[in-house]
Amino acid sequence: MQPDELHADAIVIDATCPLARSLEYIDWWRQGGVTAIAPTISGMSGMSGNARGGFAAIGGWRRYVREHDDALLVLKAEDIEQAKRTGKLGLILHCQGTALIEDELDLLEAYQMAGLRIVQLCYNTKNLVGDGSGERTDSGLSHFGLRMTKRLNTLRMIVDCAHTGHRTSMDAVGASTEPVIISHANARSVQDNARNIEDELIKAIAASGGVVGTVGFPSFLTWDGQPTLDQFIDDIAYKADLVGIDHVGLGIDYYQGQHPVADDATAMAQYEQLVAEGHWRPSEYPPPPYKYPAGIETPQTLPRLTARLVERGFSEEDIRKVLGLNWMRVYRAVWGA
Repeated sequence: MQPDELHADAIVIDATCPLARSLEYIDWWRQGGVTAIAPTISGMSGMSGNARGGFAAIGGWRRYVREHDDALLVLKAEDIEQAKRTGKLGLILHCQGTALIEDELDLLEAYQMAGLRIVQLCYNTKNLVGDGSGERTDSGLSHFGLRMTKRLNTLRMIVDCAHTGHRTSMDAVGASTEPVIISHANARSVQDNARNIEDELIKAIAASGGVVGTVGFPSFLTWDGQPTLDQFIDDIAYKADLVGIDHVGLGIDYYQGQHPVADDATAMAQYEQLVAEGHWRPSEYPPPPYKYPAGIETPQTLPRLTARLVERGFSEEDIRKVLGLNWMRVYRAVWGA
């Protein structure tokens, strides 16, 4: 099968998509042959979110699905297969950080009914759950965080440890009775950025049955400006060698501050705000411009990733796993068929 045919035939899932919050860009994933995306409903902009903001965001996505025949809300794994069969774009609702849950775990019951399916525990800083990956301490999962992990298991919602501190993540893996994911994080052994994750955590996620998504954000792949497509694939290959191809996926993290979406002035203003509010540290997030890997700068160009994976010697079976089948395995395990 030729690379373009393989890409068109495969289930392709991008597990982290904050850019999709700007609806004018959502067609970029359709143009790139993507089957399902995970829009960020809370986090990045409006990091100090709350329940009102969380439910309003979900309401907006439900309205979007109602008004667009070419989209569907993903509530179980079968919905992604249906999206593939019908040529629709599947939407997996995902929060980055737990501010929208406030201090009330019963809100998770309502969020689950509303359609939230993946809950990321932290966003870089400390919260009621535990420490984020950019926090000065690494104190682990709180009692509240332990109860949240158990409730997420009960509700068949996926625990996501992206942007979450090492010990907090390890504690969550230990506490969870279901597979735990890291929707978007690269290997620190490949690129020594403190936002990237240690081999120990990659191994723990894999042992839980989970998947780690490779990110395209430039400084998570190189300190030298725009990464190459091979540097993006190098992260995939490293993880696959470490824990097996079954535990690697895509969480590319296209977002509003990247080139060419934001001009330099807008990107810098967003950056300065995130740094001033303590969400980003310059040692992990150098100033913009943020040019994603050459060849896949935006979602429209994702068929080039499949073509390069073929050129790098990945088998068709392994490419299908990385593009989406590994995520599908976790979704089936946690959400049901």
